[in-house]
Amino acid sequence: MNKIIKFALIAIGLIAAVLWFSLPSGDDPDAINSGSMNFMFVIMYILLAIAVVASVFFGLKKLFSTPGSLKKALFSIGGLAIVVAVSYGLSSGNAEVVEAMSGRGIETTESTVKTIGMGLNVFFILTLVAVVLMVFPGLKKMFVK
Repeated sequence: MNKIIKFALIAIGLIAAVLWFSLPSGDDPDAINSGSMNFMFVIMYILLAIAVVASVFFGLKKLFSTPGSLKKALFSIGGLAIVVAVSYGLSSGNAEVVEAMSGRGIETTESTVKTIGMGLNVFFILTLVAVVLMVFPGLKKMFVK
């Protein structure tokens, strides 16, 4: 199986190299419609699909085959749901922001502003948790011996 994969990767690499050298110049106004560029995008989408399917398959296989991993995954998903709920509660659908956006010609609603605020709050909370989880063990190791 490894030999087949190696030969397939070599073939894809050679095809990509040939397509690379057959790309039109950047000065060509019709360069985006070239056949070699379109085929390179097709190869990219196929490889991306293979990577996504393989990662989901092997992730789910490990999730269901390892004892206790399903429980940990459910706790993690529950924790993420709590973070999202808290972030949604902390965000506000500020009417002034809606008016400012409509003044610029961008149609938006208060729920859109609240959803964007929730996404930012989720990002900040998860970043803070990641920093604490990286720094705390180092400090604990430094002071406790």
